[in-house]
Amino acid sequence: MLSESKNTTDDLATPQRLNAFSDGVFAVIITIMVFLLKPPQYPTFSELWKLWPTALSYGLSYLFVAIAWVNHHYLLRHAKLATIPLIWSNFAQLFSVSLVPFSTAWIAQTRLAPVPVFIYAAIFLMVNITYLILVWQALCTDQSVGITMKTMRIMNMRSFFTIGLFIIAMLLAFRLPLWSLGLIWCALLFYLKPAPPRLKIKM
Repeated sequence: MLSESKNTTDDLATPQRLNAFSDGVFAVIITIMVFLLKPPQYPTFSELWKLWPTALSYGLSYLFVAIAWVNHHYLLRHAKLATIPLIWSNFAQLFSVSLVPFSTAWIAQTRLAPVPVFIYAAIFLMVNITYLILVWQALCTDQSVGITMKTMRIMNMRSFFTIGLFIIAMLLAFRLPLWSLGLIWCALLFYLKPAPPRLKIKM
């Protein structure tokens, strides 16, 4: 009886449930962004062209949420236990990602005005910082598997470098909003491949 109770507790302490909950949150975030899309008022190409800020912001945000989900999914596959710090770090990551639809709609409605683009870049910065904390909680413990010190250094360097890019994008937003969005897009490219070199995923 004690053995069965222990096994049940162990099952509840695995990160699978945490991953499943997070998947649901990411799905809701993408759904909200879709609902925020508004068709043009008149059935003409000229009216459709006026929505280019919406298309640009939606495309960038969709790519961002997709990349965040892929990296989040791969990261939690290395954790053996959903510890309390890991759970709270995960909630911090999800909170920051949940702000993306709001900032996406704002920069679209204001046609890439400086302050909304600044906030947009700041939210990306927040997501990156919370992801770095999540990396530390998931991988920098004796509860992680398949991670070498060299891999950890690469992941930390990537995070700190892209954090710097997002800060530059925030400052650039006041002068060159389009350039700011371009810099954000470049920063996202570093996360297209969630596993850096020498990161081995154990199935």
